[in-house]
Amino acid sequence: MNRNLKKFNGEVVIITGASSGIGKACAFEFADNGALVVLAARRENELKKVEAEIKKRGGEAYSVKTDVKNIEDCKNLVDKTIEKYRKIDVLINNAGISMRANFEDLNLSVIKELMDTNFYGAVYCTKYALPYLLKQKGTIIAISSISGLTPLPGRTGYCASKYAVDGFFNTLRLENIKKGLNVLVVHPGFTSSNIRKAALNKLGLPQNETPRDENKMMSSKEVAGIIVKATLNRKRDLTLTLQGKLTVWLYKNFPRLTDWLIIHVMAKEPNSPF
Repeated sequence: MNRNLKKFNGEVVIITGASSGIGKACAFEFADNGALVVLAARRENELKKVEAEIKKRGGEAYSVKTDVKNIEDCKNLVDKTIEKYRKIDVLINNAGISMRANFEDLNLSVIKELMDTNFYGAVYCTKYALPYLLKQKGTIIAISSISGLTPLPGRTGYCASKYAVDGFFNTLRLENIKKGLNVLVVHPGFTSSNIRKAALNKLGLPQNETPRDENKMMSSKEVAGIIVKATLNRKRDLTLTLQGKLTVWLYKNFPRLTDWLIIHVMAKEPNSPF
């Protein structure tokens, strides 16, 4: 987007998981387009770096240390935003973690960690921000995944959390369809970010490496640019990458065939658990 257009001039945008990946890229893209961005994540030092870079580029940013698993942190995030800016125009529920292990081998605490972060974290933030978003007739954005529409072996907890995100936000859209609220659910395909290195293994520890070639994926910046445009156009759904769109279409129309295609592709990962 052209920075001079300032399409979001004066609009307040909360972004969770803003210290890296898609969240960080969204922070820069929205700020470059004139938004007042509120940055939320657990890693306060990284948040401050993003905030400083945005201000260096001439934008406006405000960071609030937030663990979305903590309901009081989510309330505090909204309270601090209202205290500073008096309104909320856009909420981007982006904070999330992944995993990589077969369910048979998985410690159940991993499933809980993913649901608490990916699903309940989005629910908590949305609950407290909703009255202000309704007042502004604003937009709620949920960063789901292609894995919220299709299965992905070795990621039972991740898929479960993203399917839950889809169900929740698609229903929230209907509940508020007469109130002017826009709900955008984004389904990125494989995106170059830190999420695979931070993904939890069967014991709930970060795997600290990516099993995929990050250079062959859509960049977080590309994803953020698409989200900015979709927000301006008040879109309701995004499915990203040609591979992602094809996988969703195939799974809808030829589920048995697609099951085998997915397992064949994922089995090629280094140290694949299946």
